[in-house]
Amino acid sequence: MSSIEPERSPVRYKVAEAARLAGVSASTLRLWESQGLVVPFRSETGHRQYSAEDVARLKRISWFRAERGLNPAAIREALETEDAGASGADSGEQIASSGLGRKLRALRHAAGKTLEQVAAEMGMTSSTLSTLERTSQGVSFKTLHDLADYYGTTVSRLSGEEREDVSALIRAREWRVWPATTPGVTVQLLAEGKTMMDCHRFVLAPGAASEGAYRHEGEEFIHVLSGRLELVLDSDQFFDLLPGDSLYFESRRYHSWRNRYDGETILLWINTPPTF
Repeated sequence: MSSIEPERSPVRYKVAEAARLAGVSASTLRLWESQGLVVPFRSETGHRQYSAEDVARLKRISWFRAERGLNPAAIREALETEDAGASGADSGEQIASSGLGRKLRALRHAAGKTLEQVAAEMGMTSSTLSTLERTSQGVSFKTLHDLADYYGTTVSRLSGEEREDVSALIRAREWRVWPATTPGVTVQLLAEGKTMMDCHRFVLAPGAASEGAYRHEGEEFIHVLSGRLELVLDSDQFFDLLPGDSLYFESRRYHSWRNRYDGETILLWINTPPTF
């Protein structure tokens, strides 16, 4: 089976060609890749291949560095802001949707894995994984968690919560939002930075669910603000949570959930330490 992602442009450039088009050296391209600014496609033999979209991105990186004097972190933020603007998202409220997928792709390449290898080991199709890496969308909540665990990280880190330039105060309705990986599940950040707790506000559309059980280290607390949530622990302990109800449990227990209300269910969900 070919590892070429059919959704991307069929035009491929080798490192030297892409560097020439971007007006930089091949070593600079490798440096930018190590900094997470661009993640080229890898052939089955492991060679880097750049699409036309990648080359356009390289030119923007070069411009930000030369004309505006930005460091890698600032360039990354500028690019994600542009991505959000291009997709019609409000950069003040949204995390650029391509960011999470790009991080997953970088982790896969760092592990020396092809789409097919990771997909087979995760029990998913390579096309689904390709879509996730390109758009940060298209998988269940459980699958996203399992992928983070596979790469030795957490969903929260992938979603950009551990930024250092954040305020301790977050005003109502000014929450940043995770990339919309799972239909019907909106995760809003109530606290950011390198904290000892993951503090989230979950908004679940009717029928939204984890689509499977998952577990991780730590402990967690759920408080239902509105709606109705069914949570299952270890496949045999069922909890029907209504507005005002709270539940505290060890995260190492397998847990799954779904919105049982015919409208939105809104939750306050806290994990500690930040292992989700």
